[in-house]
Amino acid sequence: MCGIAGIVCARAATPPDPAILGRMVDALRHRGPDGSGVVAAGRASLGHARLAIIDLAGGDQPLRAGAATLVANGEIYNDPAIRARLGPAGYRTGSDCESALQLWLRDGQGYTAGLRGMYAIAITEPGNQDLVLSRDPFGIKPLYVAEAGGRVLFASEPRAILASGLVARGLSPAARNELLQLHFTTGRDTIFPGISRVLPGETVRVADGRILDRRRQPALPDGPVEQLGEDAALARLDAALTDSVAVHERADVPFGMFLSGGIDSTAVLVAMARLGGPPVQAWTAAFDAPGAADETEHAAALAQATGARHRVLRIDRDMVWRDLPAIVDAMDDPVADYAIIPTWLLARAARQDVKVVLSGEGGDELMAGYGRYRRAMRPWWRGGRRMRPRGTFDGLDVLGETMRGWRDGIAAAERATLAAPTRLAAAQAADIAEWLPNDLLLKLDRCLMAHGVEGRTPLLDPAVAGAVYRLPDSMKVRGRMGKWLLRRWVEQALPAARPFAPKQGFTVPVGAWIEQDADRLGPLVARQPGIAEIAPGPRVRALFARASERRARHAAWTLLFYALWHQIHLRGISSDGDVFSVLAA
Repeated sequence: MCGIAGIVCARAATPPDPAILGRMVDALRHRGPDGSGVVAAGRASLGHARLAIIDLAGGDQPLRAGAATLVANGEIYNDPAIRARLGPAGYRTGSDCESALQLWLRDGQGYTAGLRGMYAIAITEPGNQDLVLSRDPFGIKPLYVAEAGGRVLFASEPRAILASGLVARGLSPAARNELLQLHFTTGRDTIFPGISRVLPGETVRVADGRILDRRRQPALPDGPVEQLGEDAALARLDAALTDSVAVHERADVPFGMFLSGGIDSTAVLVAMARLGGPPVQAWTAAFDAPGAADETEHAAALAQATGARHRVLRIDRDMVWRDLPAIVDAMDDPVADYAIIPTWLLARAARQDVKVVLSGEGGDELMAGYGRYRRAMRPWWRGGRRMRPRGTFDGLDVLGETMRGWRDGIAAAERATLAAPTRLAAAQAADIAEWLPNDLLLKLDRCLMAHGVEGRTPLLDPAVAGAVYRLPDSMKVRGRMGKWLLRRWVEQALPAARPFAPKQGFTVPVGAWIEQDADRLGPLVARQPGIAEIAPGPRVRALFARASERRARHAAWTLLFYALWHQIHLRGISSDGDVFSVLAA
């Protein structure tokens, strides 16, 4: 796990100053505090900042085999199986990423078909091609690319590409509108013009300083609905989930988990406890605000039932206002999801004891947990509707002009899923294509890697996807209850979890906190250059004064996030200081 970066030059281009790659790697030091390495291989220069998880002594990168050189950010969970199949010849280290290099030498650009894991990989082999970039099918690990002046640059975060000085810092209005209305941005293009994402499952070939072609590996299994009985489906889920959690626990460093009290993290906890070993280390966030949802009592009961060592992090308004600029600083590819707050703070707390954290991301998408899925299942004459029909600011009379085109990326994802076997499967596939990699997984990556912690998502595994995605809708949703099969599995494995009992849901009381400080925050946000160009000041101040209302809460939070993001990532204001001082800078 780490940060990777590199530059590939066209034949006619002047090789870049090594200091440029040095600046790119330096911008990723938070991702890899345990060491770094750079190498020039033909027209490619590759850099790596390491977070040591596997083969602590011998796993430094770049890795070489034959004429090929690799840098990688990720974990290859089937590394032992690949080694057993290929044999020991050619291996020089115990690094799991070396198996990706060995498969490349055997299979060429189709090498990712043999990988099980989360990864962003760069491989260069002079004389064959300049560079190949690959990203895992779910998009768990990020990878960005830019073409500039006969060069292709890549990195784990946009900030590293911008640090090169070869790509100008700017703002895409279309992506900004998406961010404000959706809380994330979709597709290949990022909010920074000229910097794009390598899409989930994509392998990109670079030659002579430009991108030549792309191929893509799907995350979800293809085919019709599988007619499977509940007992057989439960047995298959049990085998897949147990195996996935087992391989996700593979590490040469201490690991733990985030426990929200919801079904997804409960399933991960149960599987970890059943596998044995030392007591599971679990962290739960709680919010010090009147009326805030609090699952800590339930989480503590789960921990006691499984023998886990449980710790609760209590988050209050002062803590959030003190640390929010640093949290937003981590989100260079912006996600205005207020779950970044507890995720970042939990990662900082967990880093005192572990370097790897397992979490339940992906459970709602693969197991069909969201209410929007139930609405999408119904035909329009029974109250069905498409997902995300309304943006955050629609109907609130806050923005100066109506934002158009903000739903184009989501609509494209929906059109791409028309061949899915059911309405429900189509809704799941659309979320897995966009919402999952560009909101939830990006949030997890940035918030944990800001503290040098690796996040792992055992529910997002090919074996788990193969076990559940093509099941009949009735195995996923019954009545008003989603994640039916996963709830049944938890019920059998740990009845004390009460998986069919009503849950409070997870929310962060940002609206109440914003309203309490509206007299200070409202004017500060309203006069930010990034806010003033999209919303009149009096409307912003009025919104902050009623931020405890449901729709106003999301809108006020989004403007606060974007004001800070604009200050830090576009204007270059330091994130050192609390929210008030950074906004006033």
